[in-house]
Amino acid sequence: MKRSLLFILCLCLLINATQAASSKPSVHQQANGNITGTVVDKAGQPILGATITIKGDKTAIASSDKTGKFTLTVAIGKTLVITAVSYKPVEVVVADNTALNVVLVDDLMELNTVVVTGSTNPVRKLEASVALTSFGSKAIEQLAPTSTADLLKHVPGFLVEASGGEVGNNLFARGIPAAGGYQFVTIEEDGMPVFEDGELQFGNADNWIRVDETTARLEAVRGGSGSIFANNAPGGLINFISKTGTDDFAGTFKLSTGTDGLFRTDLNLSGPLIKDKLFYDIGGFYRVENGVRDPGYKGNDGGQVKMNLKYVLDSTGYVKVSYKHLDDKDLFLLPIPLTGSTDPKGVNGFNPNTSTFASSNYSQISVPQLGGGYFTRNLEDGIHPIVNAYGMEFNKNLGSGFSIDNNMKYTNINMQYTAIFPGDTPQTGAAFAASNSIADPLYTNVNTGAVVNPAYVANVGFWAINKQMENFANNMSFSYKNKWLTVSAGYYYSSFTSNQYWNWSNILVSVEQHPQLLNLVNNAVPAGSPNSSVTYNGITDMSFLTRQSQFSGTLNDFFGDAQIKANPDLTFDLGLRYSSDRYNGYNATESAAHSLDNNTSFGYDFTQTTADNSSTTVGGPYYYWKYKVSRLSTSLAANYKISEDMSMYARYSNGFRSPDEATYYSNATDLSAIKSTGVIQYELGYKYESNNFALFANGFYMTMDNIPFNDVLADGTSTNQFAGAKNIGVEIEGEYHAGPFNLTLNATIQNPTLTNFSGTTSAPTATNPNATAPFDYNGNSVERIPKFYGTIRPGYNITKNLLMYVELDHFGQKYADNANLDILPKFDVLNAGLALKVKQMRFALDLSNITNTVGLTEGNPRITTASGPIYYARPIEGRFGKLSAAFNF
Repeated sequence: MKRSLLFILCLCLLINATQAASSKPSVHQQANGNITGTVVDKAGQPILGATITIKGDKTAIASSDKTGKFTLTVAIGKTLVITAVSYKPVEVVVADNTALNVVLVDDLMELNTVVVTGSTNPVRKLEASVALTSFGSKAIEQLAPTSTADLLKHVPGFLVEASGGEVGNNLFARGIPAAGGYQFVTIEEDGMPVFEDGELQFGNADNWIRVDETTARLEAVRGGSGSIFANNAPGGLINFISKTGTDDFAGTFKLSTGTDGLFRTDLNLSGPLIKDKLFYDIGGFYRVENGVRDPGYKGNDGGQVKMNLKYVLDSTGYVKVSYKHLDDKDLFLLPIPLTGSTDPKGVNGFNPNTSTFASSNYSQISVPQLGGGYFTRNLEDGIHPIVNAYGMEFNKNLGSGFSIDNNMKYTNINMQYTAIFPGDTPQTGAAFAASNSIADPLYTNVNTGAVVNPAYVANVGFWAINKQMENFANNMSFSYKNKWLTVSAGYYYSSFTSNQYWNWSNILVSVEQHPQLLNLVNNAVPAGSPNSSVTYNGITDMSFLTRQSQFSGTLNDFFGDAQIKANPDLTFDLGLRYSSDRYNGYNATESAAHSLDNNTSFGYDFTQTTADNSSTTVGGPYYYWKYKVSRLSTSLAANYKISEDMSMYARYSNGFRSPDEATYYSNATDLSAIKSTGVIQYELGYKYESNNFALFANGFYMTMDNIPFNDVLADGTSTNQFAGAKNIGVEIEGEYHAGPFNLTLNATIQNPTLTNFSGTTSAPTATNPNATAPFDYNGNSVERIPKFYGTIRPGYNITKNLLMYVELDHFGQKYADNANLDILPKFDVLNAGLALKVKQMRFALDLSNITNTVGLTEGNPRITTASGPIYYARPIEGRFGKLSAAFNF
């Protein structure tokens, strides 16, 4: 693959080098005089890719090259319109043939940028009747995100837990309760889902997507029309839009290094293969790093390649084909042992900023199986998806206001998921031995055989999951547009399958900065005595949970959208989506627990250990299930343009989320117990922009029902509870510029509370392991979601080419559980950086969590008991510094 990629890159460079010797910036000629000009930003830097058109003439178009220069044939007296992403458009009247110098100023919050997400009619963001946040490639470069989740945290209304590492993170949209993942939003790449369902078990949507130099922009809709233009998206629609080529060859080469052993290289190339007709874009990245929480091996290792070809159909449309290959291994970070409820600290040298239970001391595991042979796994593979995605889009203007658009995508994913999950709270070595009836404990290091005396030990899960997934989706829409009306109607088809296999064991490790794998035996009896050892090569429970299941879906959705201009300032928007979706699957039968005491094929006498007593396997009979969802989603909005720089809108929406994979698995024998989650939202928004100030405020009220809580517990069972919720809140975005000073902020104020959530829950006692107890969580705060969070980011241009910024992220107090027993304290995170531009080079230094804040994003959702003096929680990563150098050409 590497040789093929190198060949393609060399071919693209050769083609463009040949063309560059004889070509000038693109222009469609007319029988008039040539006008030349230069497009620059307020700092005097040239703007590549600015579009220059003649007002009222769609056939004449030019673009600026990497020096900002353009040439266009135009008559004297005509008006030129100059636009560029992230800049305000400018109109210039051509008075004579004198060369033009056009200065574009920043489009604060991109309110003048045309957005395409959440609507079939591209409109200025200022005039869109949705809560939409967008970032162009320039803004993404300045934000310097370390992951997809780290970028999404800058969207108000999206609470993002980015503490899991580069992938496997969680997003809570507008306070909608969820077990985690991306349950109530859809993540798209170029208008199509990265995978149809974003809440598969251990299949978080950010596992399949990476932000790199091929990303042109991000558009994120909260609530609003999400349920009209995507499936299972009442919380929002997130669209990562890729770069495409133009008539000008352009590229970016970037190198990054960091304090955690990071080395990363990014490359993106784009340009014409046939001038004015066929364009390409190709790029990707490769990255390797140990990580801030260094496990002693390469925590993150891999990369991706993306490419697309776009063929223009004589200004009446285009055909675009695309391909993505992702092959990346990522360390998944989970809750660690802490002490101190209001001021979290590590336990026994286990550093809360840098430690992890993942360790090279036990990265390889080999577990004897009931049916013979071993189940082997390499922890160093982490979350390892191999993704191949193929896309094709066709857009055609049919004339007389009619157009057609068809977007299709096929995705194939194979993933091995391996991580260390916390179990019961760590204990002293003596207490753990006593709980296993060991009178005279002897701990030894599995790897060296040396006798050790651990202060604390932990019985943690070595969880291995395999997933094989595929998805074909096609989205077709017809549109009609005139001066006052835009109407679209479409049909969305999607078919997907997710097969999975789980094999989980528990292992015994020491709680320290670099955990060790331990054996524990009873020193009071002769070696080899029956049940004298708690472990087998450090394993305490061999394959105690095995699972095999399939989850499939076939979606047939019909949607329509109408935008009606009652007058030049008032626009109404009506959207409908009817979903006729069928889901099916099967669950294999997990065997009862058995031991290997009578098995001699492994050359080991298993009568001497209890580690094999809970071994399981899967097989027949298989239980098959089917479920159908037929439901209508609606949305109604009005946008009033008060002036060219100010607008207000109101929106009502009624959407839903179908039951997820975990819910089907837990209720397969009685699907009557489950329903789709309904979400009703009311929104009122205000947008304003001046030359140096922009503001977007959005108020919302929402109600939700049938919300599933399906956290997978340490023993493999699920909580399998359902509830309602309501939330009222305000989302605020702002940006201010004053000379060399600038300030951006986003904030969310809300009050998400639970409704219809009472009943009985498991409450085992020493005498009755099956005991239950009543609970009533009505009125409680939703777990893991604070009432206030936000980011403030002042910046200062020391010179026109040297920028510094400081960023403060604040997260308010929240609860680790719906019972509101365990408080996760509020915290602040301080980040800062410098960026220097030298001609076509950009150097940047970005520092995160400078003060080593121990900020907790979640407790331990894999246990249901209240926390004690030592507890599990997942803190953000510690201090990290990254230095990057990018060359744009």
